[in-house]
Amino acid sequence: MQNHNSAEAARMLAVPETGLQGLYIGSSPERSPVPSPPGSPRAQESCGIAPLTPSQSPKPEARAPQQALFSVVVAIDFGTTSSGYAFSFASDPEAIHMMRKWEGGDPGVAHQKTPTCLLLTPEGAFHSFGYTARDYYHDLDPEEARDWLYFEKFKMKIHSATDLTLKTQLEAVNGKKMPALEVFAHALRFFKEHALQELREQCPSSPEKESVRWVLTVPAIWKQPAKQFMREAAYLAGLVSRENSEQLLIALEPEAASVYCRKLRLHQLVDLSGRAPGGGRLGERRSIDSSFRQAREQLRRSRHSRTFLVESGVGELWAEMQAGDRYMVADCGGGTVDLTVHQLEQPHGTLKELYKASGGPYGAVGVDLAFEQLLGRIFGEDFITTFKQQRPAAWVDLTIAFEARKRTAGPHRAGALNISLPFSFIDFYRKQRGHNVETALRRSSVNFVKWSSQGMLRMTCEAMNELFQPTVTGIIQHIEALLARPEVQGVKLLFLVGGFAESAVLQHAVQTALGARGLRVVVPHDVGLTILKGAVLFGQAPGVVRVRRSPLTYGVGVLNRFVASRHPPDKLLVRDGRRWCTDVFERFVAAEQSVALGEEVRRSYCPARPGQRRVLINLYCCTAEDARFITDPGVRKCGALSLELEPADSAPEPAGASPARREIRAAMQFGDTEIKVTAVDVSTNRSVRAAIDFLSN
Repeated sequence: MQNHNSAEAARMLAVPETGLQGLYIGSSPERSPVPSPPGSPRAQESCGIAPLTPSQSPKPEARAPQQALFSVVVAIDFGTTSSGYAFSFASDPEAIHMMRKWEGGDPGVAHQKTPTCLLLTPEGAFHSFGYTARDYYHDLDPEEARDWLYFEKFKMKIHSATDLTLKTQLEAVNGKKMPALEVFAHALRFFKEHALQELREQCPSSPEKESVRWVLTVPAIWKQPAKQFMREAAYLAGLVSRENSEQLLIALEPEAASVYCRKLRLHQLVDLSGRAPGGGRLGERRSIDSSFRQAREQLRRSRHSRTFLVESGVGELWAEMQAGDRYMVADCGGGTVDLTVHQLEQPHGTLKELYKASGGPYGAVGVDLAFEQLLGRIFGEDFITTFKQQRPAAWVDLTIAFEARKRTAGPHRAGALNISLPFSFIDFYRKQRGHNVETALRRSSVNFVKWSSQGMLRMTCEAMNELFQPTVTGIIQHIEALLARPEVQGVKLLFLVGGFAESAVLQHAVQTALGARGLRVVVPHDVGLTILKGAVLFGQAPGVVRVRRSPLTYGVGVLNRFVASRHPPDKLLVRDGRRWCTDVFERFVAAEQSVALGEEVRRSYCPARPGQRRVLINLYCCTAEDARFITDPGVRKCGALSLELEPADSAPEPAGASPARREIRAAMQFGDTEIKVTAVDVSTNRSVRAAIDFLSN
């Protein structure tokens, strides 16, 4: 028990007493450290909470998630290379309205998305986004363009940042920097205003802003700090307020694609394993897999017939699958490849995640990087760096020219591809090097790129396909590694989705590598819009993914009673005659643990002192399931749980009575796309403001 007469004890946490289950915190608002014995690995970071009765983490409790009512769902697919939005009304949730086609655009490219390009004025004010930003920047005088801030493909910076905070900065094409949070907020504000304007035009009785549910898509492999960063950017952009945080959902991109694919009919899919050279659809295959035939016959005999499933919103392909059938979704986007494995649960068609989302930075931008490296080999890396900085608009022109040719690349294409070099590139190279680009090509060791008499780079198809290989190989290796996991055995179907999945080079490589092992590779017709449409459906029914896998082990550091046979001597802490083990990792949820939507892990906390207004508890995470201490290798602080307390009722205590403990009961949910926390002051039954901050490190 705390000794209120001891200055030393006042700095410590409250220690356990009997009678109340859970954890107690007694750290002061100033976060005074708990004293540790000499030699403790983290004397200044020792845990500040202790379980009253040492026990294993309690089993999560199921709780039905409460869904707020919204009249319209607007989903924003914020991609690395292109972005867009779509919406649907609650009155007809499956009627998905795509945003208007954007102004501008490139020949041969659908305009239902716009490039993820942001243009700010030299003063840092918003100017434009998408095609408008790209084209305006392109038309600027080269000298004037140096002062403008142009950002493209900046989403990947959030994934790659190892120490992401609210102060992380992004670098524009001209080398100038500004806070990443402001850059993302500018982009999201643009989509908010664009979407609300279209809603007003389409629906005269446009819904109030508070009745719009917003959905933002993020890669499934993003960690909690990146997800929180997107939420903070949405707050700054005015999509929703912190007080109405439930108005914004974070959707995982491959999950959104999975939700959409389950709605598709056979004629909306292309089966790569069975199509003819000129194309072909899944429904035109000579037969359907025997497992699907058996499932169809089983469903016909069942009261949940195929007709019922289709009419209830589950697509024909799903109606032919049995409960328990497993499939994989490979979301191949501009920046990342995201893999997830789901199991279908009948009769309602809900989904269960079988293995934590995996993947890596193997998106279409990898092909762009390979092209940039190729130019560096020909013209010199130093020249390419200088050209990008001093002729930024011309560099954008060059990337646009390459993008057009990249989209036409295919494994069986005959004939070379011409890539236009901007005049300013040719002129700048001559001024910098003293000879022309044709001479550079002759002198370089790159023999598969020639100079066309029409002023273009002429690249063989084999050379173009080679630019794809590192990225494509990375995707296939990740899929194969996931298929080898024992948790996902029995997967027979692979949905290939995302903008990069439109590439014939990628489709052919995946089918060649994986088709031989019996995996059926299927591509939706509108593959580039699969995630966006799925995000709308997810916003209408967030409970469709019923079970997820925790990617990491999460917990807090606590004090436990010291047991000599189990605890190392350097963890011993003696206070007031009691022996404690410091730095104990108290687990909330383990890596790979299945957590159902709505399941809660509950803990109780108690302020150390009467009148304390804030309780702050450090969260730790690791990949291992069996971490014992917060000082173990791989365990790192990942955030802080904050509980904001209102003043306690000031009823006088009876003479000679000990001050009543104030129990704060916190409930954490790990089964959603974000970790969420709620808290209640048990004595008053009032809600306590609670939040987890992953960006404070």
